[in-house]
This record gives sequence, C-alpha cells and structure tokens, in this order.
Amino acid sequence: MVLPRTLLIAPLLAMITLLANGSGPPIPGLAVQPGAPQNSAQQNPAPQGPVATLAPGALWVPPIGGPLEVSGPYRAPPHRYGSGHRGIDLAARPGEAVIAPAAGTVSFSGTVVDRGVLSIRVDDRTVYTLEPVRSALSVGEAVASGAVVGEAASGGHCLAECVHLGVRVEGEYVNPLRYLLQRPVLLPLGRAEAG
Repeated sequence: MVLPRTLLIAPLLAMITLLANGSGPPIPGLAVQPGAPQNSAQQNPAPQGPVATLAPGALWVPPIGGPLEVSGPYRAPPHRYGSGHRGIDLAARPGEAVIAPAAGTVSFSGTVVDRGVLSIRVDDRTVYTLEPVRSALSVGEAVASGAVVGEAASGGHCLAECVHLGVRVEGEYVNPLRYLLQRPVLLPLGRAEAG
C-alpha cells in the first residue's frame, strides 16, 4: 500500500521538532541522567529566535569530555522574563577540566553572586557561558575550540554536580544542543519497491 506523501513526511517533521528542542527518543552520544526532568512540548516549545551562523556540519565540543551527560535539559521560558532553564546542565564534579566548546574571545571572567562564570564570544552574534567554573582567563584572551578554559567548581543551581552551558544568539537564549548534536538530514522520498 502506498501512503500519501503528507502521511510519510509528518512524522519526520515531528521528530525534527523534538530533536531540535532537546526532547524525544534517545539519541546516540547523548545520555540523560536518570531522575533528570524530561522535556515536554509545553515545557520546551519549538525553538524561536535567531540561530548562530556555523559552517555546515560544524559541531561544538562538549565542555566536559566524553559523551554528553545532560542532567538538566533546556526549558525555554514562556516570555523573556519568565522562569525556565536557559541552558543545559552537564554532569561534572569540582576540579574536572572544562573545555571551550567553540573558539572565541573571553568577554567575561569573574564571580557572579556565589559562582565563577566564564563567557566567550564566538562571533558578533553568539556568546556562550559556562558556570560554575574556576578560570584564570582574562577578558580579551583568545580561546581555541577544545582548549581547557578552567575547572568545574561549585555554586549556583549546579551546586557541585554540574556545569551549566548557556548560549545566547543576538541576546536571546537558545538550546545549546543545536550546536552539540548532529542535525537530522531529510532525504528525498524514494519510490516504494515492489516486494
């Protein structure tokens, strides 16, 4: 039986939306820790806002080595000042090396309330922030992708269990997973083979 193209494409579009939001079925290379809150369509609506310009296929390096272990997923706020989780938490222990996900220039390095914060400007539009992090880097220093930029510390909502990665594009927070995971590729619909 041959299905209309719309019936075949709709599930693919739904899957792409789930993957872009950081929710959906397990993805190879991405581990969500047991007990971590899971996203739902209401908690994590379709991403809105700008997207940083990246070379095709260019992915950022996970800030904590090894496979991604997301202990706190991205949850977009309902409006600019609403509650949400404007980044992802990656399982880490104090003293663990933190590496630069992408090359850039340090735009902030210091303490905010009770935690060390490091922000790196990737381009004119994109900045990522890592916290809690102890870093000896100074504003204006160039950072290479994959270079050690500091070590996991404690403080903020991560306490001593994670490193938070937040990404802003043109001042708006976006889901960092869009830079850390391969995007799905849609292939043209082929003809059904006779069986």
